[in-house]
This record gives sequence, structure tokens and C-alpha cells, in this order.
Amino acid sequence: MFRERLDAAAGAVGAHLARALADYGDLPVAQAMAYAAGGGKRLRGFLVLESARLSGVAEARALWPAAAIEAVHAYSLVHDDLPCMDDDDMRRGQPTVHLKWDEATAVLAGDALQSAAFEMVLREDCHPDAAVRADLALTLARAAGAHGMVRGQALDIAAEAAETPLGLAEVEALQAGKTGALFGWAAEAGARLARADVTPFTAYAAALGLAFQIADDLLDVEGDAAAAGKRLRKDAEAGKATFVSLLGVDGARARANELAERACDAVAPFGDDAATLQALARFIISRET
Repeated sequence: MFRERLDAAAGAVGAHLARALADYGDLPVAQAMAYAAGGGKRLRGFLVLESARLSGVAEARALWPAAAIEAVHAYSLVHDDLPCMDDDDMRRGQPTVHLKWDEATAVLAGDALQSAAFEMVLREDCHPDAAVRADLALTLARAAGAHGMVRGQALDIAAEAAETPLGLAEVEALQAGKTGALFGWAAEAGARLARADVTPFTAYAAALGLAFQIADDLLDVEGDAAAAGKRLRKDAEAGKATFVSLLGVDGARARANELAERACDAVAPFGDDAATLQALARFIISRET
């Protein structure tokens, strides 16, 4: 049942995002935007739809911020894959954007996807109240920028050149921005649309984001590159501090389980309606891709 809901949401969010991006024409940069935004599990978009459902917001309205967060995530991956960053050649089982086109097109496609995300949350279709739209845009800017994801990425880059490896608390702080900030915004977006309390969603996402990253670190060590659709074993080759290098495989898995249960507890006040978000937390730590 959970997988059916996740797949249905992924289809709805993906279709909505594709329609929004179709407005940009057929220049190479627009083609690259659509290519980069295709595929994936749409976990962040799913979070938006679920938090909206729990907050009494119609899916038709929630699809706008759901597509927006997927556009931001796609932009971050395009830029992450560039030679000046992680220098990856595969993403979601396909050549990365800078290899399929070129580096300049990849940079521009990422820039344009980020701009498109703000267009989506600022449309009246997203919410008729300009104050609600402004709140979504402001919080998205904070989550995506130097307060959130970009800050985490900058800390990650700095750590690669540091003489002393990061400790556990530093890795958690880094990943709270790099991975967790977008999860946080996604989980809160439905409540923001409803002008409801975001607190349970904030707590849920804080635990979920770290659990997701630990699962990623485990996949990098134990996963299959063909199934994952990207190059693995990168962190060990680079000598990066990760949850696995700091806690060991068993310790990291135990920590992920603990965080997943913490996420489940955060939304427990919603009763049976929270079952899907709780299933998502458990799915994230058990996934194999």
C-alpha cells in the first residue's frame, strides 16, 4: 500500500513538473532541465503531498510546492555532478547533464531549475494569498541557500581539504544542511499552505534527513552501482568522514533505525493518518537504491 502511494505520488509530481518545465521551449538548456528533472523516487515531493494531506490541503494546490522542491533537488544534483564538485558521470542510471551536453549547459540548466522552483511557489495556483506564497518562497530560499543546502555543501568541500577529519557532531551538522534542509522544507510545506503548526513536521524531517543520509552512506559501502544508478565507493576513496566511517556499518544501521523511530514518534499525534509518513521513515532506511 505504501509503495503504491509513493509510486502514485511520484507519477503525479513528475507529470506536474514536466508540464511546468515545458513552458521553457526547446533550447538545449530547456532540454537539459527536463532531462535532469526526470526520474527519481520523488521523496521530497511525496513529503509535500503527505504533509499537505495531513494539513487538509488539496493535492492540486500541493503539487506546486512538490514540483518546486523536486526542481531544486534536480538543480543541486546537476551542479553536484560537475567536474569542479563531485565529478560524476552517472545519475539515475543515465549520463550526467554535463556529459550529455556540456558544462556550461549544465550550469545554466541548474540555475534555471532553481529559478523555476521559485516561479512555482509564487504562482497564484499554489495559493491565492500572497503572504502564504511569500512565506513558501522565503523559507525555500533559506533551505536551499547558504543557510541550508549550500552551506552543507560548502562545509563538505571544506572538509575534503581539512587536515583533521570531521567528528560525528560535525558530520551531523554538515548533513543537516546538505541533505536535511530540503527534507525539512518539504515536510513543512503542506502545513505552511494551511497556515498550520509546522513543529511536528520539522521534528519529523530532522530525524528523517539524517536517517536518509546514513542510508546513503551505507549504500555507498554496500550497494550495487547498477541498481543505484550512480558511482559508489566514492567516500571511502576520498577518505571522507561519514556515518559509516565514524560508527561502523552496524553502528550506522542502528543509528538509522533509532532516527527512523524518532521520526515516527514526531508525527504520532496525527494517529492513523500518520501511517504513510511513518512507513516512509522505515522505507528510507531499508531501501537498496
